[in-house]
Amino acid sequence: MRFKSDILPEGAIIEMVRQGAYVKVSAIDPVSKLEVSIVGDPSVGPDILKSHAIRKLDRMLRARLEDQDKQRRRPQDIPSGWDL
Repeated sequence: MRFKSDILPEGAIIEMVRQGAYVKVSAIDPVSKLEVSIVGDPSVGPDILKSHAIRKLDRMLRARLEDQDKQRRRPQDIPSGWDL
């Protein structure tokens, strides 16, 4: 099961670390340096865990881009009541 992301053209760096009965999976976007982590059951398999981490990274990147877009559209030079 592969998750294709149009927002991650360079792919993601994946790190999996077993911690007791769980696996911590980190996904890093090499372009923006954004890192996300998930914790999962190792019995589900590494492909599914990687897919979930990449989906989370994709969601976080989309949210970051949306926030940046909102910041650009927000009028910055509107005088407040104190400026008059």
